[in-house]
Amino acid sequence: MATSTTEELEALLMERSLTDSQLLEAAEGAADFRILPDASVIKIGGQSMIDRGRAGLYPLLDEVAEVRKQHKMLIGTGAGTRARHLYSIAAGLGLPAGVLSQLGSSVADQNATILGQLLAKEGIPVVDGAGLSTVPLSLTEVNAVIFSGMPPYKLWMRPSASGVIPPYRTDAGCFLLAEQFGCKQMIYVKDENGLYTENPKTATSPTFIPRISVDEMKERGLHDSILEFPVLDLLQAARHIREVQVINGLVPGNLTRALAGEHVGTIITAS
Repeated sequence: MATSTTEELEALLMERSLTDSQLLEAAEGAADFRILPDASVIKIGGQSMIDRGRAGLYPLLDEVAEVRKQHKMLIGTGAGTRARHLYSIAAGLGLPAGVLSQLGSSVADQNATILGQLLAKEGIPVVDGAGLSTVPLSLTEVNAVIFSGMPPYKLWMRPSASGVIPPYRTDAGCFLLAEQFGCKQMIYVKDENGLYTENPKTATSPTFIPRISVDEMKERGLHDSILEFPVLDLLQAARHIREVQVINGLVPGNLTRALAGEHVGTIITAS
């Protein structure tokens, strides 16, 4: 039974379980509303970019300052090497994933602060928590904001299937923000050209993969090679962000080209 009015949907909500199939079908019938359809989410890798310091980060931030004149951007930060160090200590102490999540968040927050100070002269603010409500104003005024990429699960972090490393980290957090705001695109800025058949940092002759689907990645055993594994499942379930692009931020101009819609690195599609 399809519903066509708010009253009919409300009646189902009052009568049924929130997992009732008929209720879910009725709710699914509502038209999607994209809150920020003209904005792009950019995730700047912690270990791959920020931890490189001046040499890796300054040229990229100069490009960000220039390209934001034409494009609206929500810039998320990864956590990187310092978070890995904290994870190793906390895991060795037997602490649960929720505690490790809070530790990882603290490092992603620090990296957001670093980018915020470096881009302060451009008027680009750092937003977090309740401050996310100011994103539309910042995008209108300066075309960009910076946010910490770690999703705010903290102690409510969903346990990993194995181990205690938080499964939803900054790749997932940035994707979730892009999806919930209904953004234009999701771009991951890392230190490799994209996805390869083998780890390009250790393999002698890896083959570059310009485009691939989530199912193909899983079939080929590449599902945990470039993005956090849960991102692939999030991508397949998403309404708005149906593909993501991974680019090399160490190559000048790559971010500008990707924001303009060019195929620069590896595009991973939902289907």
